Amino acid sequence: MRKPISDEIREIVKRISTDRRRTNLLKNYEQRTIAFFLQRVPSWTTSDMLTFLGFIGTMITFSGFVLATFYHRGFLLLGVAGFAINWFGDSLDGRLAYYRNKPRKWYGFSLDLSIDWISTIILGWGYVFYAPDQWEMVGSGFVVLYGWAMIVALVRYRVTGNYTIDSGILGPTELRIIISAILIAEVFVKDAILYAGAVACLLLFIIDIKDTVKLIRMADEKDIAERENNLKDSDVR
Repeated sequence: MRKPISDEIREIVKRISTDRRRTNLLKNYEQRTIAFFLQRVPSWTTSDMLTFLGFIGTMITFSGFVLATFYHRGFLLLGVAGFAINWFGDSLDGRLAYYRNKPRKWYGFSLDLSIDWISTIILGWGYVFYAPDQWEMVGSGFVVLYGWAMIVALVRYRVTGNYTIDSGILGPTELRIIISAILIAEVFVKDAILYAGAVACLLLFIIDIKDTVKLIRMADEKDIAERENNLKDSDVR
């Protein structure tokens, strides 16, 4: 007897979430949506194809910046479509491998991280291309701050053994939505992207500081725990 679709999706979510802990605001809706799409991905589709599709989404967003610079800022709406495509490819590539019970943990981890960093740089270039004069620094600042966030996530993985791509309630999906909203606002209100981008960088800076301080505390606690364990082992001997 076939299980109700809700139970089936719940089982898929459990299977594809074994390697990471999510804390983002939209995690429940996002995981269910991913599970829904995984059931419908053609059998000939591979994780690498989805990774490439996500990168194509990034290039579409970049193209939107370039076209908006030379023609009309309405082309920034391409960025919204690009982020949607990027979410689809980036969110399903690794999950597809787990869904099919063919995970390539370290290969996927390395590939995703590399593509994510390259995509961040490209998006920063797009903003720099579109922004006038001194506002170009906002795009550069975003790349640096997002890179900082990635470094914190990697070091936290090394210290705790738990990999998470979220910072509290904010994750890549929420970030895509925020940037898409900024792009839409710019279409209707010129220069909205400049001020919103500056505010976004400020918020990202605050989040990076908070996460770094938290990481250092966790690292210190781990050092203390390891010293105590070493002392106990010495006493036993």
